[in-house]
Amino acid sequence: MLMKTVYIVSLGCDKNRVDTEQMLYLLSNGGYGVSDRVEDCSAIIVNTCAFVESARVEAIETILELAGQKGESKKLIVTGCLPQKYRAEIEKDLPEVDAFLGVRDYEQLVEILDSLTKNQRENKDVPQGTPNDGKLQRIRTTPPHYAYLRISDGCNNKCTFCTIPSIRGPYKSVSSESLIAEAKGLAKGGVRELIFIAQDVTRYGVDLFGTDEGTKPLCDLIDKISQIDGIDYIRLMYCYPDVIDDRLIDTIAGNPKVVKYLDIPMQHISDKILKGMGRRGSKKDLRQLVETLYKKIPDITLRSTLMVGFPGETEKEFQELTDFIKWAKIRHLGFFAYSREEDTPSYKLKEQVSQSAKDERFNAIATIQADIAANLNKQFVGKTVRAIYEDIDYDRNMFVARPLFSAPEIDSVIYFKTKFADVGSDVDIKITGVDGYDLIGEVK
Repeated sequence: MLMKTVYIVSLGCDKNRVDTEQMLYLLSNGGYGVSDRVEDCSAIIVNTCAFVESARVEAIETILELAGQKGESKKLIVTGCLPQKYRAEIEKDLPEVDAFLGVRDYEQLVEILDSLTKNQRENKDVPQGTPNDGKLQRIRTTPPHYAYLRISDGCNNKCTFCTIPSIRGPYKSVSSESLIAEAKGLAKGGVRELIFIAQDVTRYGVDLFGTDEGTKPLCDLIDKISQIDGIDYIRLMYCYPDVIDDRLIDTIAGNPKVVKYLDIPMQHISDKILKGMGRRGSKKDLRQLVETLYKKIPDITLRSTLMVGFPGETEKEFQELTDFIKWAKIRHLGFFAYSREEDTPSYKLKEQVSQSAKDERFNAIATIQADIAANLNKQFVGKTVRAIYEDIDYDRNMFVARPLFSAPEIDSVIYFKTKFADVGSDVDIKITGVDGYDLIGEVK
């Protein structure tokens, strides 16, 4: 076993990934190396997600699996959302864990590790700190050509089903100066695509400038970062529909570096369900937004998430949802079934939907969307698509590229053949076929 070497697992979303990358920097700065083999490490770190029950189950299963491999000499540290929200409970249930650090405790990681490797266990219950302000450096785990730029942490939205505000705290924007400096550093390191992330990207600056600014702070940030040499693409994720205004739409349409792609978590379309969820806006507003985006940015690709089985959702409200899906023809659409989370207002709502009904509705809209995606894909056959080469699929014996209308890791890809491709470079691919959600092509 190597001394001062850690094995780290990161679970959850890309915002969690940024936390992990910051921990990697702190570890490196503290003299710790990272191993991809559990048997070679002196400590194991699991950075967890706790957004919904399935995420907590995955986290607990991962912790227990790694606890079984740690033996007597290794230390096990659990970080992130799970200990932030459920520290008291999991400390009792997971005696195998040597320390718990919440989302505000990362800067104490090296100190805790140093103490644990000397068998000092008094740090098991770490005092909670304050949210970081974005100034922590990080070691990226993404490919060289793209990176996530987390522009804020926390959330002020009061969605009745969501635990994020209770875990991450209130909305806190990273200063534009810090973000511009970070973006310049990433560009110097070879990053071509910056992906703006936050719990709510559209409300960037609300805590700095006030609510009457709309998306002006975000658009100003986009404008400044788009002027950085080396940054070719800017992608916006998690844009709440009630905040998207004409200024942001015009920025997306008019700035050549902003990818014509917008991730809008709509959650539902029924006015009744939206009200129960605590969501702002209405069915009419959402339909109008989609129409406006397609009209003003004809080549835009939309991504969204929709929920089935929220309390009070009857067949009537579900039919509204399926009608919307068929009408909107959103290219990238993710679904999840409502998870009844304690300490959220919706937990106490009556008319809870049965699990069997949730499963049935989930499968139904997944089938509808699969047909929509297949038909949209067929429209590309015979056309040439600009994409970024990223990988090789050895089973298929083909290269893998990500079209500009796709975000990394979650959207469709293009499998293609060519004599040579340079990772991270743009490539124009002629589409020759469709493989379900993905495309097949070739480069002459």
